[in-house]
Order: sequence, then structure tokens, then C-alpha cells
Amino acid sequence: MAYKSSFFCINVISFLSFLLLLQPVFAQQSFSGLDNILQQNQKILGKDFVVMLWKKDDTLVYKKEFGDFNSKTQAPIASCSKWLTAALVMIFADEGKLSLDDKITKWLPEFEKYGKNYITIRTCLSHMTGIRSEPITLLKLFERKKFNSLEDEVNSFAAKDIQANPGEEFRYSDIGLNIAARILEIISKKRFDLLARQRLFVPLGMKRTTFTTLDGSAVNPSGGALSSPDDYMHFLVMLMNRGIYQGKRILSENAVNEMLQVQTKPGQIKYAPKPAQGYNYALGAWVVEEKDGKATAVSSPGLFGTWPLVDYCRGYAYLFFVKNLLSEERADEQVTIKRVIDDKFSNTCK
Repeated sequence: MAYKSSFFCINVISFLSFLLLLQPVFAQQSFSGLDNILQQNQKILGKDFVVMLWKKDDTLVYKKEFGDFNSKTQAPIASCSKWLTAALVMIFADEGKLSLDDKITKWLPEFEKYGKNYITIRTCLSHMTGIRSEPITLLKLFERKKFNSLEDEVNSFAAKDIQANPGEEFRYSDIGLNIAARILEIISKKRFDLLARQRLFVPLGMKRTTFTTLDGSAVNPSGGALSSPDDYMHFLVMLMNRGIYQGKRILSENAVNEMLQVQTKPGQIKYAPKPAQGYNYALGAWVVEEKDGKATAVSSPGLFGTWPLVDYCRGYAYLFFVKNLLSEERADEQVTIKRVIDDKFSNTCK
């Protein structure tokens, strides 16, 4: 009898193991439409990229690697960095070390000298500081190398002209997020790149993500991170699960909800990159879909083409990871890809 029970258990375990091995195959087969659109548009999307799709029940349901990229490949992610920085700010808000509606002059008196008394952390995270800015370009990224530290760069913002009152006009730039990051340095008495690693990347197991520069130049919290598909997906899964990653709380649910509050109205947006035109903005991310003043799908694409997205109504996190300058044409393809993915998930917000 004992022999028969043991034999039965071994067979059950073997069968279950076999099903587990087949699970990714079954998942992949159900996304044949996504396979087709990626293959048909590879010339537009780029030669080397990774696509990952994660379901809310903590299941990787789709993963494709093209060319020389794999899910461990590290590459610059440009403005996808802004989402990471905004989340780090919210960790400090959770701990009561700052409020989004605190005035930045509480930590940066230099701004008061130049009459910038009403800029808040919230207006920094939503690109509504009112400080004169220029469009983000590759040239502007190289020009940052003249700064020795984030402190030097942020101090230079204090002397810039004001284009509008804080909270009135939206202009996408590196200014607001970098001001907020400098405040974190002052509160923590730590350099921003070390702080991000300690408080965000280590807890999320993001071993290949860093803001540290190889040449010793100033860190760029708005666009200077390096990451990998595996790493950045950890971050997206945490946001999708309302602040929890692998059973560990990284952000409070209130903090995640705050990050989803729509901060802009269409008439306020005076400058947005072409791929993002037509969208509102939340805190550190673009609002792809919204309902009753709250974002239900958010994204923070980068200049080099990486496109991360969380859809809360359909319960998935999507990541297109590449090192390829983002164009309007590629942005249009990402919209099409999202429609294909949406068809596989039920919309709980209807």
C-alpha cells in the first residue's frame, strides 16, 4: 500500500512539474497577435529589444527577446528614470519627511532669493514649476556634464526666468524632478544615486539599475538611469500591485494612488514631446487612460525608446525595452501594441 501511494505521489509531482514547464508555452501561444505585430514592425521598432508582459496575479505571461538584447541587458533608459525618482520621493512622503505640497524653499533658500517662493514638490513632479525650460534633446543631455553635482545644477535653476506661475502651465523638462531629487539629498544627507540604490533598487532586487555616472559627472534623476528589462519590470510590478513587491511593501497604497492623480488639464500643456502629445500628466508619468480625474493606465517613455506601462483596469504591466531614439512613428506603434494586448484582458473599470 505504501509503495502504491509513493508511486502515485511521484507521478502526480511529475505531471505537475510537466504542467509548470508548459505554462510559459501556453501563455506565449495566447499572444500570437502580439508576436505578429512585433515581427511585422521590427524594422520600425528596432533590431535589438525585449518585450515583457506581466499579469496582476504575479505571472509573467509574455517575454520575447530580439537581436542582441535579453532581459538582463543593461542600457540607458532616459526619461523612464523620472518614474523611479517620483517613487523615491513618495517613499519620503510615506515616512512623513516631506509633503507634496511643501514649498521647496523649505530646503532650498536659494530659490527664495530669486522670487520662486511658491514652487512645491508637487509642481516639481508634474513639470509645473513655471521655470523657463528648453525641450529635452541629446545636446541638452551632454551639456549637463558641465555640472559637478546635482546641487550645482539645481542652484542654476534658481536663477532662471519664470515663464508662468507655479501650477499654471506644464512644460516637460528635467528641472522639476531634479529639484525634488536634490531635496531628497538634503533630507537624507546622502547622494541621490546612493539613496536610490539603498531605498528603491535593493528592496526591489534591481541589481542592474543605477543612477551613478561612469565619468563622475552630476547624476541626472530625470534621465540618467541605467537599467535592464528584468529590473524595470520589478518596479512596474510593484506599482501594479499598489506598492507591494514579492510580499514586501515598498510604497503605501495611498502613495501609489497619489501618483495616479491627474495633475494637468489639456489647456495647461505648453510643451510636450511629440510622442506624448495629447496626454495629461500625473506624478512622474504620462496619463494614457483616465477616469474621474485618476489615471487608469500610465507610462513614462524615454528618449531612447524604452516604453514602460501599467494598466490598472486590465491588470497588467508592459515593458518594451530598447536603445533606439524614440520617434513619433515608434510611439504610434506602441499605441497599436497596447490595443492588441488590451484585447487579452477584461476591463474592470467599465
